[in-house]
Amino acid sequence: MKKYFKYALWTLAGLLVILVASTSYIAATFDSNAYKAQAIQLVKEQRQRTLKLDGDIKLTFFPSIGARLEKISLSEFNSEKEFAAVDTVGVSVALLPLFTGKLVVDEVELSGMKVQVVKLKDGSNNFDSLLGAPAKTEPAAEKQQEARPSAPVAFDIASVTITRTELNYRDEAKGAQYSLKDLNLKTGRIANNTPSKIDFAVAIQANAPKVDVTAHINTILNFDLEKTSYKVEALDMQVKGTVLDISNLDLQASGDASANLSTQEYSARKLQLSASGDKGKDRFEAKFNMPELSLTKDKFSADKLTLKAKLDGEAGKVDAMLALLDLQGNAQSFKSSALTLDADLKQPEQAFKLKLATPLVGSVEAKQINLSDLVFALSASGDKLPNKAISSEMKGSVQIDAGRQSLQLNLAGGLLQSQVKAKLAVNNFSNPAIRYDLDIDQLDADLYLPKKAAPAAKVESAATPEQRFDLSALQKLNLEGGLRIGKLKVANIQSSQLRVDVKAHNGQVNVSPVSVNLYQGSVSGSIAINAAQKIPGFVVKQNLEGIDIGPLLRDAVNLDMLEGKGDVDLNITTQGNTVSALKKGLNGAVALNLADGAVKGINIAKKLREFGKGGSDTESANKDEKTDFSEMKATFKIKNGVAHNEDLSLKSPLLRLSGKGDIDIGNDSLNYLAKATLAGTLEGQGGKDVVGGVTVPVRLSGPYTDLKYKFEFGSLISDSAKQKVESKKEELKSKLQDQLKGFLK
Repeated sequence: MKKYFKYALWTLAGLLVILVASTSYIAATFDSNAYKAQAIQLVKEQRQRTLKLDGDIKLTFFPSIGARLEKISLSEFNSEKEFAAVDTVGVSVALLPLFTGKLVVDEVELSGMKVQVVKLKDGSNNFDSLLGAPAKTEPAAEKQQEARPSAPVAFDIASVTITRTELNYRDEAKGAQYSLKDLNLKTGRIANNTPSKIDFAVAIQANAPKVDVTAHINTILNFDLEKTSYKVEALDMQVKGTVLDISNLDLQASGDASANLSTQEYSARKLQLSASGDKGKDRFEAKFNMPELSLTKDKFSADKLTLKAKLDGEAGKVDAMLALLDLQGNAQSFKSSALTLDADLKQPEQAFKLKLATPLVGSVEAKQINLSDLVFALSASGDKLPNKAISSEMKGSVQIDAGRQSLQLNLAGGLLQSQVKAKLAVNNFSNPAIRYDLDIDQLDADLYLPKKAAPAAKVESAATPEQRFDLSALQKLNLEGGLRIGKLKVANIQSSQLRVDVKAHNGQVNVSPVSVNLYQGSVSGSIAINAAQKIPGFVVKQNLEGIDIGPLLRDAVNLDMLEGKGDVDLNITTQGNTVSALKKGLNGAVALNLADGAVKGINIAKKLREFGKGGSDTESANKDEKTDFSEMKATFKIKNGVAHNEDLSLKSPLLRLSGKGDIDIGNDSLNYLAKATLAGTLEGQGGKDVVGGVTVPVRLSGPYTDLKYKFEFGSLISDSAKQKVESKKEELKSKLQDQLKGFLK
């Protein structure tokens, strides 16, 4: 916003020069009021503007040359519209000091000035005509002569008073407006090596960005123009109002500061900054203290820099303090005995405390920072936290080399309920290459994951399009590393000795090996992801050995229909950017070999007995029923999301089960025909054997959520009839053979 006000300030300076020059000119005439018409005519002819001098002109000649004018206005170029106006302007200059090269001003007074600066759509400004014609080209000799340095003119101003001044700037092309209103300035004596009291106030308004503030500054200014040194003492600055989306802003600053431009030395003492305000519904406060700061071209130092911040909003309350002690350095390096951060976060249901402490060493020239003895501590309490409290403390080091674009991190210690060792290396910040090694003794991730919400009541509405997942971020990922976890629980799945090694380059992600012990068995294999292509592809090769399949299915997918312990081999591929597309794109093979288990949802032997007593031949799955087996084997060939099986073999002391059919993974449904053969005897009514040794077809069909079991006894009767026909054929054939034997005799 500064660049917009500089035009206004240039205009103010130009007007002051014009006013001082006009005053000097008028003061040189005896009857100044008699020359009003001539001044007005001169401005009209040379600047095409209308000058109005409605007030009196008062002149003084000795011992000071001065003038006081009232009610002055100046129009826009070739227009009667007002460009600038002044209620009162007065200045007086001591006459005799001028002959010795000194400018002694008794007083400068300006009151009620208003200026309208406009940047037109063509890029020009409405004050361009006041700047005069371009200077003529001068001979090189004259330029060289003019370029010779001359001794500065000494000046001494008794005081400057500016009241009720208003500067407005408008950019017609951008629609931006900026205003300085109620500008008031009161100074004491202004002279070289002379402390001067400054009292300045202004209201600033703008629409792009939104600003509406008032500022008030009190200070003592001292300067030496020959040595180009400046000093501000007893600064008291206050800014209040609205900036952007921050309302009720209250900004305050105090302290002393100095600058010597010739020696490049800068310093500050007792500098304090504070800010508070409202950002939406959140209230914030911040304070910065700097007791001592010294900067030279060779070195710098600071003592006990502190930054405190508070935030009070809907999410909770934050109270933080950052402290930097004994900071010292030069153009090549810097160091601090201690950098500390303390932060408290209080929310309605929980509270957190964060502490960080480390010595700080760095290089300005090499752009390096070294935190060699970092201590990071976190504690939290709340009813929803595990055991209502957690605490962590990590120790290690961090090195940042911005020149070489590298970061090295090495931490170890307690994190949440885990003991962690972590190493991280990052190179090339613009396209980072990430290397890591992470070792965790135990982790219960479910303690920190959000709880599953209760299923909402079904509402009749149009189907919501399935959300696609985006893996484009993997295309630029350059990552290699390993993760090891001693004990892990996630999504209610218990595991141990987890190892996952990852390599990701140019959209190709290979996770190999993936190994873990879970549910009394082990898992080993690999996972590959191809995110470089438009539709991502996946390859999963896993071997599960000695797995207790029942609790795994219950914990992983909430499916309770199979029990047993054994091996599962998976070699599958798929492609898609939605879950449904991945399910329908499955291809590959799965082999199952289980022992000492059960198929839950039906008891085949019991249903056969009930049918013999008049039971139904079709029923829904019943979680309390099951068919036990001592051995179960099956292989599945998967094509386009449908798993086909033809070699099911299930054995138990009373049952042999074979079958074939399809599991439609893409549509979450099943259509399978199993053939159950009961071995031995099964006692029916009257104590007689029924269906013993007979094969009974059992069809399983329907969606996973509503599976149906149907005993196809019609097929059984048909098969029995066929057996009787075949039996008759054999009987007739036997008789025919006997007759032929008699005829041939």
